[in-house]
Amino acid sequence: MSINASVDWRTELGGAVRVALIQAGTFTSDAGTVFGPVPRTMWDALVADEINPDATLTQALNCLLVETPSGRVLIETGIGERMPERRREQRGVHGDPILPALVKAGFDPETVDVVAVSHLHFDHAGGFLRADGQPAFPRATIVAQRVEWEFALGSNPRLQASYDQEELRLAEGFARPQAVDGEVEVLPGVSVVRTGGHSGGHQAVVVRGERGTIGFFGDLCMRPWSAHPRWVPSFDDFPLTSVEVKASLFRQATEEAWTVVLSHEPRQPVGRFAADRDRYRFESIL
Repeated sequence: MSINASVDWRTELGGAVRVALIQAGTFTSDAGTVFGPVPRTMWDALVADEINPDATLTQALNCLLVETPSGRVLIETGIGERMPERRREQRGVHGDPILPALVKAGFDPETVDVVAVSHLHFDHAGGFLRADGQPAFPRATIVAQRVEWEFALGSNPRLQASYDQEELRLAEGFARPQAVDGEVEVLPGVSVVRTGGHSGGHQAVVVRGERGTIGFFGDLCMRPWSAHPRWVPSFDDFPLTSVEVKASLFRQATEEAWTVVLSHEPRQPVGRFAADRDRYRFESIL
């Protein structure tokens, strides 16, 4: 099977490298937590046309599918199929999870060679397992940072709230042994880079081809306003690290004209950064 035209966005990077965006449903987040310490007077107008009556924002679960001559990489898995119905209602979960979304896009989940997740929070690693508890991607190497697993399954009560530890322990046996340290090329042209910030072991994923580079920065860059390095959500575990690494990473993406895919933007998730005084601005290309 190959990627079909039903995907949300696709591009060719040359050398038989193809990248497609698949939105594996949506969920909602409290608008105030998304903007963290930023005063509402500064962000209210940015979301006036999309904020829900209960003061939440609808967040997409954006995943990337990368086809290369060396294999197939899935970046992110979304919430998956195992969240109890009551929690799905509380979190406003809607739409197809990753497995049926992949099939609709013409892609067989059993042909995925690598699954790379930016971090292990429920909305990024929730799709490791099928509804019946079996591995969703049976032949794939699962790539997360080794230290991210330590944070995710640790005993710090502040950090525990960010992870679904029960689900992660079910996947730990086949997923944790494949963890990596630092920057690693998981397939030729596809690399993960530890960033920290949003979580202790958060990582970015970078796809390089003959015609350009795509950067997926996970929850360091969830929505267009995340391009401002000092705008961080309240659920960043290490916000000072987020500010520092965003400034450096976004500078590189700007100078090298990377295409950037936002992790939770539902409407215009693909664009590029432009320098804007001491910060950056996200400009959609869709």
